[in-house]
Amino acid sequence: MATSARGVVDHSALKVNQTGIVATVLVAFIGSAFFKPALVLIPLLAVVLLLGTFAPQLALFKQLYFKVLKPRGIVRPRVVQDRPEPHNFAQGLGGVFLLVSSALLLPLPVVGMALALLVAVLAFINLAFGYCVGCQIYFQLGRAGFIKATPGTTGTV
Repeated sequence: MATSARGVVDHSALKVNQTGIVATVLVAFIGSAFFKPALVLIPLLAVVLLLGTFAPQLALFKQLYFKVLKPRGIVRPRVVQDRPEPHNFAQGLGGVFLLVSSALLLPLPVVGMALALLVAVLAFINLAFGYCVGCQIYFQLGRAGFIKATPGTTGTV
């Protein structure tokens, strides 16, 4: 998605990704009230997010956008001058939280589901209000020197 140091990001792909995260967690949460195996969606979503973080061509929801929704005109592109790194970091952070959530679902189901719902809430905040908490964390970690963050990242989309 990036084409230069400043790069461009199709924010519609990000919105589809966020929608997929929210929908999957909600289906797992609501579905588990009727069918406990629905909770398997949480570790699957963790794998999807982590795979997409390290291999963007495997980002399931973004591929749905690029290969199905965009070509059919269902979702229009919104290409913005932006850097993909903060968004990728945010996705990976969500994947890590969902991995921890998955590990807690059996011994501490309330805590595990609370972590998964937190990821869904943060994805919804980004989807609805354009504020990416994971991007902001990326920026702050870079500012503090913990990671080599690209300058100029704002934490918003």
